[in-house]
Amino acid sequence: MLSLAEINSLDGAAFTAALGHLFEHSLWVAERTWTQRPFRDTAQLHAALCATMRAAPRDRQLALIRAHPDLAGRLAQQNRLTVESTREQASAGLSQLTAAELTAFQENNGAYLARFGFPFIICARLTNKSAILAAMQSRLGNSPAEEFSTALGEIEKIAQLRLNDVVQG
Repeated sequence: MLSLAEINSLDGAAFTAALGHLFEHSLWVAERTWTQRPFRDTAQLHAALCATMRAAPRDRQLALIRAHPDLAGRLAQQNRLTVESTREQASAGLSQLTAAELTAFQENNGAYLARFGFPFIICARLTNKSAILAAMQSRLGNSPAEEFSTALGEIEKIAQLRLNDVVQG
């Protein structure tokens, strides 16, 4: 773990190395936020990271959303998730699915992707497998604009928890 003072003293490359994983396979969020140092607290740091994400062009945001893996999807089955995604999915019970639950996740992932063009995103560390399945089914009724916005909001929650894992205090 790093202190906020240490985070504030990092050069651009080290800052990106320390915080780039907060936004799945999207180092650009940390890279673009580094210039806003120093941060007075982790809340300001998180807000700045999220503001960078929100200010990005829509195609960049879409690429960020699409960088997230399907929940209990092919990459999880092949043990090819990032360390963070593996831990997050396991915390929600997604690494312990029955065959029927796995089928339900795969079907819902497919339906969601077909409807919206990007994977279903939810902060898995704040929920469990049954609530995730219910949310997948419920959110299929949302508009594409609602889901795009919801996905970004869930990414902000994921980034907050990942930041808490990195920065002391």
